[in-house]
This record gives sequence, C-alpha cells and structure tokens, in this order.
Amino acid sequence: MSEIIGARQAQRRKTRRALLDAALLLLEEQSLGSLGLREVTRVAGVTPTAFYRHFRDTEELGIALVDEALQSLHGAVRSTLAASGDAAQRIDTTVELMAELVREYPGHIRFIVRERHGGVRRVREAVAGQLDAFAGEVAERLGADPLSAGWSPDDLLMLARLYVDHMVMTVSAYLAAGPEGGEWAAVTHTARRQLRLIHAGRLNWAAVQDDARGR
Repeated sequence: MSEIIGARQAQRRKTRRALLDAALLLLEEQSLGSLGLREVTRVAGVTPTAFYRHFRDTEELGIALVDEALQSLHGAVRSTLAASGDAAQRIDTTVELMAELVREYPGHIRFIVRERHGGVRRVREAVAGQLDAFAGEVAERLGADPLSAGWSPDDLLMLARLYVDHMVMTVSAYLAAGPEGGEWAAVTHTARRQLRLIHAGRLNWAAVQDDARGR
C-alpha cells in the first residue's frame, strides 16, 4: 500500500512540475493575464482535469510561480548579506550573484520582472509581498552592521528597499541584454557603479541628516 501511495505522490509531483514548466515556457512570449489553462495543459501533456487537482486557476498557478521564483532571489539576498570582505568585494559578489540568477533561472526572473507590475492583481500583490519581506530581512541585517549605528528603522528599511529594487532592476537589465556577451559586461559595470553610489550615500547619510536638521 505504501508503495502505491508513494507512486501516486511521485506522479502528482511530476504533474505539478510539468504544469509549472509549461507555464514558464509559455510566459516567455506572453503575460500571465493572457495565459490560457488549455494552453498550459496541452504543453504539459496533461488533461484540464489534472490541472484542477493542483491549481484552481491560472492566477493560483502564477502565485505558485512567484513563490518558486523568489526562493532563488531570497537565497541570493541571504548570500549577499553574508558576503565577507571590504565594500568593493561585497559589491562584486552581489553583482555576480545577480548574473548567476539570470543564467540559472531566466524563466523565473523574466516572470517576476514582467508580473511585478502586471495586470493580474493577486500575482502582483504576491510579488510585492515577497519583495517587502526581503526588504525587511535586509533591513534587519543592515541594522546589525556598525555602519548603521544611529540609523532609524525607517531609514534602514528605505536603504533595504533601495538594495532590493536595485537587484530587481539589475536582473532585468541582464535579461534585456540577451544572451551573455558584451552587453552583459556593460550591465555589470553599471550595476557595480550604482552600488558604489548607494554605498557612498550610506556612508554619508548621517552627515546629510545632521545638515537637514540644522536648517
């Protein structure tokens, strides 16, 4: 009996994976709002009935893709926060992690970039919620850094959101650059310079705040 149950669970996981992969393939050329259930099941090689055993509709499938896609981004955020070395080394590590995400998960990254401001409200809200959660985690880690001594929670969260927004903007730029090549080098160069600018602002934020209060 246990073998039968195990086989059924394995088949269920396989079908779910096929549906997610089919959706990602179709979403290379279209948005989630235009994606049809029958399109997905045809590409996945399953029946529409099988679809409903896993998802109520394409919106729920989209939310599952958000969770799956942002797990990878979350891992990159954690790796970035844990990176050692001076500021220049941390910046290089951060940018390389973003490039690696696009190399390994182009379909997932494309989906998140497109649907972050897409027309499916529940999916858009799921992306926003996940990115806000990332920003909160980044803010917490930044608060433990000696460079953040004296920073308010609001300012830490503002800085964290800036880092998360920059990550999304950079992976989007890598995608837009097409196959890895010369244009990737330009994206890498720009991303590093932008992070250096953010870091310089961080170092001088206390002085800027003091000036603002003195006026």
